[in-house]
Amino acid sequence: MREIVVFSGSAHRPLATSICDALGVELSPVELTRFSNDCLQAQLLANCRQRDVYIVQPLSPPTQEHLMELLLMVDAARGASAQQITAVIPYFAYARSDKKDASRISIGGRLVADMLVAAGVHRVLTMSLHAPQVHGFFSVPVDHLTALGVLADHFQGQDLTDAVVVSPDFGNAKTATQFARLLGLPVAAGSKKRLADDQVVIDAIVGDVEGKRAIVLDDEIATGGSIVELLDRLAERGCTEAAVACTHGLFVGKALERLREHPMISEVITTDSVPPPADWPDLKIRTVAGLFASAIDRIHDGESVSNLFDGVDPAHGPPQPRLFD
Repeated sequence: MREIVVFSGSAHRPLATSICDALGVELSPVELTRFSNDCLQAQLLANCRQRDVYIVQPLSPPTQEHLMELLLMVDAARGASAQQITAVIPYFAYARSDKKDASRISIGGRLVADMLVAAGVHRVLTMSLHAPQVHGFFSVPVDHLTALGVLADHFQGQDLTDAVVVSPDFGNAKTATQFARLLGLPVAAGSKKRLADDQVVIDAIVGDVEGKRAIVLDDEIATGGSIVELLDRLAERGCTEAAVACTHGLFVGKALERLREHPMISEVITTDSVPPPADWPDLKIRTVAGLFASAIDRIHDGESVSNLFDGVDPAHGPPQPRLFD
């Protein structure tokens, strides 16, 4: 593993350290400097020449700060003659800005992809993009990991009698169906309309949830508004309680206030793709460091990354149950 060099920005160094521990390499130091005019500078303090360089940086809040750090570190690695530069972005925030759905609106996902490639990225390694079409925004290879297996492991061994997997919206229903297949459960979904960034309306639930315990699955929880709205509709339909699971637990704004003491919620499970909140001791956290380490190892050795998800990714598993059976 001598030729692998791993750096981390300030977004989530504990995750980068865990990835390095799994790889058996040291996390190489970075010096990030802020000048008096508020400009940032990144200096990589390890040899990159002809090395396989991986830069770990989720785009968690403050997103723009962490994005600029990542771009500067990539530029520094390119200037240091790195053989290959892989941006390891466990959480790609701008995947939500994926289409032109209003007049004169920017498409941030494509712009950030172009910026990363212009800075010198040869490959992107990410997880659970909010919109899969963001793959097409990059002109370099993208390896897209999923945390479904990691989250499903949390529920394996539990009594799942009368449980149902519920997606907050139809857009996430395909992923919820994959998750339901892993647990051998039926699936339901909400019909969601977004009114504002933190305001949604769910006007219907498709699927049988009466008398059942829900496992609500979402790719990302920010303010928690969608989850609370969904829980209200589930309660109206006779659902008894809900466990909430997500890949990216941002929990910003009023999320902790909304979710920690909600009477319907039995537990909340997330991954460490972004730093967890410090003041939520009951939050269940599953690590994805091993997945990213295995993917980096396979990329470095020229092996298949998709084989990590045999039986999880539907392309490698048995046929899926019909949606909303």
